[in-house]
Amino acid sequence: MQELFGLKGKRVLITGGGQGMGEASARLLASLGADLAILDIELERAERVCAEVRQKGVSAYALSADVTDEAQIVAAVAKVEKEFGPLDGLVMIVGMAGWAPLAEMSAETWDRDHSRNLRHVFLTSREVAKGMLARGSGRIVCIASIDGIRSAAHHGAYGAAKAGVVHLVKTMAAEWSPHGIRVNCVAPGGIVTPRIPLGSPEEERARIAPYVPMARRGTVEDIGKAVTFFLSDMSDYVTGQTLAVDGGFLATGGFGPPPVVSGQGTLGLDP
Repeated sequence: MQELFGLKGKRVLITGGGQGMGEASARLLASLGADLAILDIELERAERVCAEVRQKGVSAYALSADVTDEAQIVAAVAKVEKEFGPLDGLVMIVGMAGWAPLAEMSAETWDRDHSRNLRHVFLTSREVAKGMLARGSGRIVCIASIDGIRSAAHHGAYGAAKAGVVHLVKTMAAEWSPHGIRVNCVAPGGIVTPRIPLGSPEEERARIAPYVPMARRGTVEDIGKAVTFFLSDMSDYVTGQTLAVDGGFLATGGFGPPPVVSGQGTLGLDP
């Protein structure tokens, strides 16, 4: 299995790797033999994930930085490449959304959402790509959102930033793929993370089923699998793409699946 994915011994930096989707990605990548640098704004979280993945027999390096600060990004990437080694892969899973109607949104809210969802993707990719370009190889995976593909009321700043990530991925792919660097994007739908409170399984299914054909929220492991695909040899001829991991939400336009038809007539969804 490790040979199929081609990740054994590859060095991968995961920003936002201390919890949620970053942690799940780290676990899966480590199981396939990748060595990991885990960056998180809280060093303790990064160290905890590193301790866990080392049990799988891989090397792991923990560090802390605020990715909204350009100087800290530049210093962090330089430190990783000096102390951990040249990077073969980069995964960026830092992001957070603010909610506000556009007519009431402050410039500060707009700038904050773009800093923590788009600007750091450019800055981190730029710094890591310098070494990858010199070596003629590399794989970069960005995390966007389905809100960067379709609109969502009161989510204007976040959606615009994530749409920027989708476009930036295409531009990076166009510029860097001729030099051996593949750049792709994962766009999560509704994912269960530590920040999202959930009801009972019955309540969740009733809430989700009318909008998501697979009738469930995604898991952080679902995102980790998509990240792993883009980092692995399984996607060797794929670059500049955005993969929605959303249980079919975008396929329905956000209006839910069509009704089920049987010999007894049209049946609604069973919540």
